Order: sequence, then structure tokens, then C-alpha cells
Amino acid sequence: MSLSTNQITGSNFSYQHLPFETFLDDMVALDRERLELWGIAPQFHIPQLTAADLLAVRRQLQERQLQIHCITAEQVMYPVNIASSIAWLREQSVALFRRAAQVCAELQAPLLFLTPGRGFENESVGAAWQRSVDAVGEITAYAGSLGVDCVLEPLQRVESNLVNDSPALRRMIDDVGASHLGAVLDTVAMAAAGETVADYHEHLGALIRHVHLVDGRPTGHLAWGDGELPLGSYVAALDDYGYTGHFTFEHFGDGTYAFNPRAALEQSLDAFSEAIAGSDALA
Repeated sequence: MSLSTNQITGSNFSYQHLPFETFLDDMVALDRERLELWGIAPQFHIPQLTAADLLAVRRQLQERQLQIHCITAEQVMYPVNIASSIAWLREQSVALFRRAAQVCAELQAPLLFLTPGRGFENESVGAAWQRSVDAVGEITAYAGSLGVDCVLEPLQRVESNLVNDSPALRRMIDDVGASHLGAVLDTVAMAAAGETVADYHEHLGALIRHVHLVDGRPTGHLAWGDGELPLGSYVAALDDYGYTGHFTFEHFGDGTYAFNPRAALEQSLDAFSEAIAGSDALA
């Protein structure tokens, strides 16, 4: 087993009720070196970040010897939709991600996380698909000019009517045609679509550059052990396919995680450690 806990990023997905500094201190205590930052108020609200704010964040990271690996702007729950047929909404959404790319560059984060948006349920999927392709293309081109790569994640059907599985994700990436656009494997979205790691490898292969490793029933974005998904099978398959990127535990589903987010991260880290140790024992 070549996978290790060093590939797990620290993440603030369940820290919305705690100060940003508490999140950073917890990540140091948990021996995380790289972070995936969720761009949401009050933690790290991208539209409101000033140059002074970013300078302060850089200092806080340097003091703790932490690095940002990926920045994920809020793009599902907030009024952000790069595929919208409403011109002002689509334009403001693209502008948000252009600003997020600037923040990535300022904080030396190599990855910007994207999702495809959605069209209205009663309009042509083809029209919304093209708007998404155009928007992702504009964002990735701008991010690339700043030295930042992008990764695109499929969403559950309740979240998007455009990209819900690995074949659609591959079509979207091919339609955008940007060499610095990669794929995200999210275990909950994968399970919701009835897919496996093998399916993702078949359709995307080396394009998989980031993994949201999260438990569910099959959905729910739970800490490992609180759901029913097969962590051991997932990590064994990813190892077999030679995955060398990073993982993030995206804890959302249970509101109690926000009361004690560090405990949930510890639970998932322990489960991951046990899973890779179990694979080693089997080998």
C-alpha cells in the first residue's frame, strides 16, 4: 500500500461555527500540512477578502507551517451557478471563480475546485451544458494564466442536471479542452450514481487529481464509520490504480459535526489509517 495519511488535507467544511484560527490550530494538532479551504463566511468568504485579509492569512499559515492545497468556493448552496440562463447570475458566478483563482495564486494554492452548475429543469440540457462548458473554459483559462490548475467535480442529481457521473465528467472535460483541468472523485457522488472507483479509472484515469473521501448512506457527507460506504475497498482500488494525489474529508451531512469538528476529522483519520493498514495486512 503506497497511500499514506500524509495525503489527507485538513479541511474547514464543518468549522463554520468556530473562528478560523481555531481551525488552523486544530490542523496543526492533527499533523496536517496541507489544507483544502472552503470559501464561505465566516471562515474564508472569497468575495469579501481584501489584500490585508490575505496578508493576515498568509502570516497565520506561515506561523503554523501550513500550506493551502486547494480552494473550494461555495458553489452549490449559495446563489452561484456558472450554467445559469440568467445573465447577471452567470456573470457574477464566473467573476467569483476568477477572484478565487486570484486568491489561489496569492496563497500559492495549486488547485481551484469547480462544479458544473445547473440549468432549469424545464429547459434544454444542451443549452445549459454549453453555458457550463463556456464558463469552465473561461475560469480555467484565467486560472491557468495565474499558474493555477482547476479540478471539476460531478454532483448528485439533486444538485445538478448536467454532470452526475464519470462519463459525463469526461465529456465535460473533453468539451472544455483545457490541459490544466482535472477531475475530482467524490465517493458520495460516485455511490449516488451507482459507480465504482474502477468506473472512474476507466473514464478518467490520470485526470483524477483530487478525491473527496467521505462516508454516506449512500449520501450524507459523513465521517467514516457513520455511514455505510466501503472505505477499505475504495482505498485499495485507488492504490491499485496508482493514485498519488490528495484526499479531503468533506464532513457536512450531520449537523453535530459543527459542534466538534476536530473529533469528526480524528474519526476519519483513524478509519483511513486502519483501512490502509488492513490493505497492507491482506497484501
